[in-house]
Amino acid sequence: MPSGHKKWWAREGGYFWRCFFQDKREECCIKCLGGVPYASLVATILCFSGVALFCGCGHVALTGTLTMVENHFSRITSDHANLTMVIQIFQYIIYGIASFFFVYAIILLGEGFYTTSAIKKELQSDFKTTVCGRCITAFFMFLTYILALAFLAIFGFTAIPVFLFFNMWNTCAAMRSPDSNITSPDSICVDVRQYGIIPWNATPGKACGATLGDICNTSEFYLSYHLYIVAFAGAGATVIALLHYLMILSANWAYLKNVVSTHDYQDIKTKDDQDLEAEARSKEGQNSSSYS
Repeated sequence: MPSGHKKWWAREGGYFWRCFFQDKREECCIKCLGGVPYASLVATILCFSGVALFCGCGHVALTGTLTMVENHFSRITSDHANLTMVIQIFQYIIYGIASFFFVYAIILLGEGFYTTSAIKKELQSDFKTTVCGRCITAFFMFLTYILALAFLAIFGFTAIPVFLFFNMWNTCAAMRSPDSNITSPDSICVDVRQYGIIPWNATPGKACGATLGDICNTSEFYLSYHLYIVAFAGAGATVIALLHYLMILSANWAYLKNVVSTHDYQDIKTKDDQDLEAEARSKEGQNSSSYS
């Protein structure tokens, strides 16, 4: 752990301990609340919510999609074996995303607590961050930028199943509408083979007319469609949270750099003042000795 972090933990940990056992709890609570990084806290809550929605709903929606394909579009196991493998890979990726972002959000929240306290201490000339501490903030800023780009791609990818299910939902709604004037319902079909989900030789590969209407009424379709929408919203919330983190880290890094420059200027000014004062005293001593 960098020396700046150790000093912060020693200082703040001892302060919290004294606050808990001494009488001035009200003042301590006010000071503790003043050290809370509310922006990081909001971003962490948003990140947790977005990742939970994306991972939980996405996992269940993928399972429902596979069940729907097996029951209605590809009854031969070998025809959708690749789809099954891809869905399982995506589900394992979802496990990894959930675990990683849970830990990463906690780390960024801790970094927010440290940086907020360090900035206040430095403004009071009572604490100085190390170069290593500023480098850690810059590293998190770079990593968050990469993660934001990656999750932006995931956000766009999540829109694909929403679009496919939305088209299928609209087709079923058009068939049930009394104003549609459809003379031959069996001519209206949804062929999932054209989307590359299953190969062209899969049987039956498409659903038409009343069969398509029955599929739209199944729980797998209804639940998967709405869960994909929620997962899409969760991915968007995660992107917003990462952009929020990026702004926070950028601001903290700029504040730390500015405060360090201010301290360096004050140190140089203090040294110059001391040199001028020493030179003035030396001249006074020389003048007094010459008069005597």
